[in-house]
Amino acid sequence: MSMKLLLSKIAGGWVKAKSEKFTEHPIANLLRQDLIDAVKNELGTLSSNCLIKSSAGTGNWADVPWLSILNPLITKSTQSGVYPVYLFRADGSGIYLSLGFGTTELKKKFGALEAKKKAQELRTNIRSVDFRLKAWDEKIDLRSSTVLGQSYEWASAGAKFYPLENIPSDSSLLADLNELLEIYADVNIKLEKSAGSNLTTEQQVLPKPFLLLAGISGTGKTRFVREQAKATGSLAETYCLTPVRPDWHEPSDLLGYTSRLNGKAEYITTDVLQFIAQAWRAKADAGLSLDVEDIDGHGTCFVASGDATQLDSVLPYWLCLDEMNLAPVEQYFADYLSILETREWSWTDDSFRYLSDPLLKASTIQQLEETEREKLGEELGFIGDAYEELWALICKYGMGIPFNLIVAGTVNMDETTHGFSRKVIDRALSFDFGEFFPNDFTAFFAPTTCNKTLSYPIYSHANKSQTVFPDFDSDGQKSIEFLNKVNAVLKETPFELAYRAVNELLLAVICAQPADESELKAVWDDFLMCKVLPRIEGDADKLGDAPSILEQLEDLLAKEFSEIWNPELDSPGSFKHPARPDLYREYQVADGAPDSEKMIRIECRSKSKIQWMQKRLVSPGFTSFWP
Repeated sequence: MSMKLLLSKIAGGWVKAKSEKFTEHPIANLLRQDLIDAVKNELGTLSSNCLIKSSAGTGNWADVPWLSILNPLITKSTQSGVYPVYLFRADGSGIYLSLGFGTTELKKKFGALEAKKKAQELRTNIRSVDFRLKAWDEKIDLRSSTVLGQSYEWASAGAKFYPLENIPSDSSLLADLNELLEIYADVNIKLEKSAGSNLTTEQQVLPKPFLLLAGISGTGKTRFVREQAKATGSLAETYCLTPVRPDWHEPSDLLGYTSRLNGKAEYITTDVLQFIAQAWRAKADAGLSLDVEDIDGHGTCFVASGDATQLDSVLPYWLCLDEMNLAPVEQYFADYLSILETREWSWTDDSFRYLSDPLLKASTIQQLEETEREKLGEELGFIGDAYEELWALICKYGMGIPFNLIVAGTVNMDETTHGFSRKVIDRALSFDFGEFFPNDFTAFFAPTTCNKTLSYPIYSHANKSQTVFPDFDSDGQKSIEFLNKVNAVLKETPFELAYRAVNELLLAVICAQPADESELKAVWDDFLMCKVLPRIEGDADKLGDAPSILEQLEDLLAKEFSEIWNPELDSPGSFKHPARPDLYREYQVADGAPDSEKMIRIECRSKSKIQWMQKRLVSPGFTSFWP
């Protein structure tokens, strides 16, 4: 079938198709199979150097279907970088061939509103480096009613429109595509050479959605969480500050409870539960498929699914539990800690599926009378037709942990607070706040650095994510070998590591995507700080003596990190290459400065921490990770 006929059939049949069953629909198959084959055929040998992807939706119909042509040397995902893309109008009236660019990184760093301004700057920059784009339309109108569909409109550097009733011949379509591919290649080369371009923005995907921010009082832990939420551009929506009370001792203090004081059962909600519901509604607003699937090993499950581009519209929701350890975390946070381990992401190409066991169980909702269920739905914000189906699914299957929820607990260790059991430490990323985000008094009025924007995890099991390992550790074996050496030191102690640690180290490598030796070892160094050292505490009887476990670790790391263990100081707080890069902070530089100027190089964090812990072991004779 010709390109012209395929484009005509897909566009012409789109509106009717959206009212019909999605699974195995012939229009979706034309887009996913026939059109991809036709583009490959038109490109000939060029297609072997391209990744050609398309989407009609995942689970449900997309409002704006698309087919993209990616150069893997530039980008392997539609979430970032520049790429040619066919975009079909939501009303089926025509098709655009566009030079599009990913908006995920822009939204997660700057928030939805500011991202549009940054996209305009990027569009202007791209159009300025190739005069041929002047003949291509600067603006497109996809006639979409969804947030995701509308975002494609401001993520275009140039486009040509083919109305349904006047789609040009195959030869004209191919000529346009070849011209755009030439522009695509030239624009990338020119932008790489230009000091004034940044196709992606710096952000750090977290391997876990539960953080412990530990440090002395006044370092800015609570404000840090607020600033991360502020970066989404929707602070009022994506931030919930919950002060922990010393008398909390069970999950109902956080997640609510069933009351029968008035004779019949009613559910008493909390701010936290309402915030979790709000994060679920955000996924519905983004157009994700929220439905039921039969999954091997799980049975019938409530799942969220979609494609990578739809994550552009799903912002992180930050729940800040302030002074988290004023009450025993193992008690009031027990339900979350257990359910956290049931999260499961699975990816097929650019399509994902997410599921989690319920925090709010279906049986708890179903024991309520219908009027009380409706009242609970209203209190949780599931009001109106837009959320009616979602609330019905929650009533039947319960409400799990939304993947866009990040829980950050601020922690002080003094006589008024509680310590952490290994159950909590093993499920969290523990940050010594002063080490990761130091207070620089000299830069109080004019900061020279900034924190990277953090985002929620999109992977849960490294052994199911082998296709996304970075080239520098393509099978994860370097990281596993390193962890084996660390575990040999911890062998036959209470601090020995298990499978969870292996999985989370590999997830950290996947999230950071290290490009060289120093970046990979920076990931290992931060993993030691967040996951290994917080487990170690006790006296000489527990840690050994001459040498202690800490001294053995220091000797091991001095060998493993030999090239970055003793870096040369460049200026106060900054070290020369090959010191390890800071994965969580960067220098503030002028717009358009190359990425190399943003990089902060630091001494290994584990080095100073181990030495500090060893000093405490010697005097006063007991040590722990916590400041």
